[in-house]
Amino acid sequence: MTHGPSFVEQSPDLATELVADWRARAACSGYPNTLFFPTTDGADEVTIQKAKAICAVCPVMDDCLEYALETNQRSGIWGGTSEKERKSLRRKWLAERRRSA
Repeated sequence: MTHGPSFVEQSPDLATELVADWRARAACSGYPNTLFFPTTDGADEVTIQKAKAICAVCPVMDDCLEYALETNQRSGIWGGTSEKERKSLRRKWLAERRRSA
């Protein structure tokens, strides 16, 4: 049995639209980027907690985190996770993907 092309191969424009769709619905869309992407390496805990509080009520938090893991976003707050948290999650996420492949 042969399988057709993957979703992205079938329609890269649709994949781009879907990413744009969840971003448009994100709770963070009206906030300054500096809240989620601090310009200093040692972002203070208060700023990180503010960003995470916005993520906590976001209707697309899971989509955001999935995107960050898939695209290996190494900076900023994505899907309610910090860079350090995402690094650990990504290792586990990659291991799970390898097991299920």
